[in-house]
Amino acid sequence: MCAAIERAGFTAHHLPLLQLEPLPELAPAQRRWLGELDQYRHVIFISGNAVRWGMAWIESYWPQRPQGLNWYAVGDATAAQLSAYGISARTPGAAMTSEGLLALPSLQQVDGQRVLIIKGEGGRGALAAELGRRGARVDALACYRRVIPEFEPGALAQKLSLWDIRLVMISSGEGLANLLALLSPAETTKFVAITLLVPSPRVAEMAQAAGFERVITADNASDSAMLRALAAWQTTAGE
Repeated sequence: MCAAIERAGFTAHHLPLLQLEPLPELAPAQRRWLGELDQYRHVIFISGNAVRWGMAWIESYWPQRPQGLNWYAVGDATAAQLSAYGISARTPGAAMTSEGLLALPSLQQVDGQRVLIIKGEGGRGALAAELGRRGARVDALACYRRVIPEFEPGALAQKLSLWDIRLVMISSGEGLANLLALLSPAETTKFVAITLLVPSPRVAEMAQAAGFERVITADNASDSAMLRALAAWQTTAGE
C-alpha cells in the first residue's frame, strides 16, 4: 500500500494503530467447538489474522479437515489466505463487511444450522446476532486480540505535525478509536481539518461524530478501493 501511494506521487508514512497478539490458550468451550468442527455447516473468517491463528488451531485438532463445510471470508485478501490451505471460501465481493456476508444466498436459510465465526476478541457482534435471529446456532471463536500500541503522550500529534500529514487512511473503526485515544482532546481539535479516508459509512459516521470535518468514504477496506478514493481526493482537492 505504501509503495502504491508513493507511485501515485505522495509521501507515505506507515504508523499502525493496532497491535495484534495471538491468544495463548482457548477456553474449554472453544476447544469443544474445534473438536466438533465436523458438526458445523458454516465457518466464517472475519480477517486475515483470523486465518493466520484460527487455521493453526483447526489443524492442531483436524490434520484432515472434515468435508461438507461451507467456508467464508469477509474479503478477497482473507479468502486468498484460506486458499493457501486448499480452502475455497465464499466472499461478499466488494461489500467487505458483516452486512455483505449476511447478504450471501447460502446464509439466508440457516435455521437450526451451526455456524462458527473465527475472529479476534471484541468486535461488533452484528454478524452473530443476525445469524442467531435467522435461527442459526452461532459460536464465536476468538483466537487473537487487538490492543492499542504504546506511544508516549503527545508522540502521535508530534508525528502528524512533523510529517505535515494532509490525509490519514484508516482501515477500521477500531483503528479510528485508537487514533482518538492516542490524541488528547486538544490535539484532536488541532487536527480535525486533516482529511480522513475511511473504509465504510459506519466508520465515516464515527469520524464525523468525533469532529473531523473532512471525511472520504472508500467502497471498502481493500487496498484497491482505498487507492481509488485517494486518487479521487487528489483530483477533487487539487492536492
